[in-house]
Amino acid sequence: MVARKFLVRHKDSEFDVDYDTDDGFEVLKFQLFSLTSIPPDEQKVLGGDGDRVLSDDSDLASITDKLRLVSINEEEREGEPVSHSDELARSDEELARMLQYVANKNNGVIEERIRPYVDQVLKYEDPHRQEAARKTVPVEKVEEKASVALAKEGNFRPSKSEYDYVFLLQLLFWFKQSFRWVKAPPCDGCGNETTSHGMGVANHCNSCSSITRFPRYNDPLKLLETRKGRCGEWANCFTLYCRAFGYESRLIMDFTDHIWTECFLPLLGRWMHLDPCEGIYDKPLLYEKGWNKSLNYVIAIAKDGVYDVTRRYTRKWHEVLSRRDLTTEPALSTFLSNLTKDCRKKFSTQELSALEERDRDEAEALERDWCSSEDASISLPGRQSGDKEWRILRSEFGSDANCSLSSSSCPVRKCIDEHVTKIYNAFCPVITELVNNCSSKSRAVEVFGSFRRILVDLKNSPYKKRRTTINSSSGGAQYFIRHMLPSFSQLFDALSLKCELDASGTLDIFSAADPVHISIALPVVFHALDDVIYNVNHCDNFSIDSLSWPLLKLNRICSGLILASGEELPFGIATSAFDGTRMSKWEEPNGARGCWLMYKLLGNQLHELVAYELMVLEGSEDKGSSWCVLDKQSCQKFENRFQRKTFKIRSQGLLSNAFRLRILAVRDVDATSRFQIGSIDLYAKSNHCS
Repeated sequence: MVARKFLVRHKDSEFDVDYDTDDGFEVLKFQLFSLTSIPPDEQKVLGGDGDRVLSDDSDLASITDKLRLVSINEEEREGEPVSHSDELARSDEELARMLQYVANKNNGVIEERIRPYVDQVLKYEDPHRQEAARKTVPVEKVEEKASVALAKEGNFRPSKSEYDYVFLLQLLFWFKQSFRWVKAPPCDGCGNETTSHGMGVANHCNSCSSITRFPRYNDPLKLLETRKGRCGEWANCFTLYCRAFGYESRLIMDFTDHIWTECFLPLLGRWMHLDPCEGIYDKPLLYEKGWNKSLNYVIAIAKDGVYDVTRRYTRKWHEVLSRRDLTTEPALSTFLSNLTKDCRKKFSTQELSALEERDRDEAEALERDWCSSEDASISLPGRQSGDKEWRILRSEFGSDANCSLSSSSCPVRKCIDEHVTKIYNAFCPVITELVNNCSSKSRAVEVFGSFRRILVDLKNSPYKKRRTTINSSSGGAQYFIRHMLPSFSQLFDALSLKCELDASGTLDIFSAADPVHISIALPVVFHALDDVIYNVNHCDNFSIDSLSWPLLKLNRICSGLILASGEELPFGIATSAFDGTRMSKWEEPNGARGCWLMYKLLGNQLHELVAYELMVLEGSEDKGSSWCVLDKQSCQKFENRFQRKTFKIRSQGLLSNAFRLRILAVRDVDATSRFQIGSIDLYAKSNHCS
């Protein structure tokens, strides 16, 4: 692809024309038609040496950037006197011919773009393809992640529409990880980079000159097997997945060269944008605002019709309208309406009535969409799929500094983390029992190792039927069962697990509640267990004197409200720092030079803070109207990944109902604009555990 900018002179006017040489000479003529109203078949474009006439065979990548346009009819009429009435008649005749040309020939251009997709989406209705798609999805894992995502918002009993919505998002995230972006495959011979030429299947190696084939498959059944490609393959395959799991779906074709998916969500009562290449959902302004695309036509194709949904994806409709030069708006509307009628020929009267009602609702929504103001607090990224040079060449890179979806106006979020506090507290009886039995550090680590093996077995068992069996005759299990099992009862309760020990000494451990309670707790206990083992190994003397913080992390504050200066969506939200796992984090995209997070206790609670993990902390006793500095830290360097640092509060006696963490700056503000933190834990003053 070669991007050119031509200066085209016609009569006394000059026009700047941006042009991609891969589009062909016919597209250039259509662009000139939109600027000058001279139909393509009446154009003569001159340029190059000797002002020669350009044609389809001309090398548009190398000719001069100054062109001249003349009309064939104008050349024929030069020198002939024209009366005023003849001029008006000819003007009307040209206008009629131009409109007819637009409505007929240019509809043919649009039909050439759309028609193949009308046939394509019907493949998604094939039961064989749908079944093949479902078999490639780890359904139980996706279901578990959907349930956990809802549970982290406090929704342990979602409605069907709520669950379907979150399952679709988890399906999108899974697909993003399982499909591979390929612009040009590595060489089959030497493994080095290859270069693709246009839309062909042949890719030439940049090193050994051999050819590697990379077919662009259209059948989504084949894509289930290859699992690679560019946006066309991604959207094609993902839309099949959506249909396979029962979502009303349609393929979205952007005439400026991108494809994605929309699904109708009963929970939202509308169509939702999903881009599988980017892993971004419900952000229709991604392309105009984030990628800086100059949109013209965005067309939705489904089994029940073809729709112009451009206005959903723009807040600059009048600018977009000026670029819609392939046909007239009435002609486009008529063409799409006729296509839709063809798609619905075999639909029942009841189905048609429901579809027509939904069409009316969508038309009203589209009218509202382009008139509504955009959310200035949401920062949309440039394109992430594809290599950097390719994205820059396509002018879709966006801002180099803005490579993620983020929000500078965070909502107040509630921490659903009571299970984290219960798990931390539940280690107290176990550690106390080990100390009272005068166990060595190695014995303590052995006991926790036995417990870890139980957790691993539970994690690897089916999500909806967590169960494992421990035989007392197995290595290490005998001491655990005979001497330590009672002290673990609080920990098993915190994990929603039940234990049954039979006469033969076999311990059966299984789910005692809704499986999502175990799923949300297991990552927390794994990471808490690692911390306990680390702290045991680093105790100077594993004795009664060690029964204090940080070995015992008691009375962790939980279930508060969180507000932050900013956050990354959807995985770097502020509450991620309080969920007790290493797999998530709070990420402030613009926090390197300073950011903050405020934690407010619910109701009329007041706590005296005695310890915390990480950075500068302040407390307030009047719900944030004024603040008192509790602790300051500077030059804190974390050497290892997942490293925790703990800090004790020296100021005593201050009861607070809100706490604020202020980060003044990261160590090297020139290296990154971001602040990231994996865990924040606040500990209140409490009595020792019994």
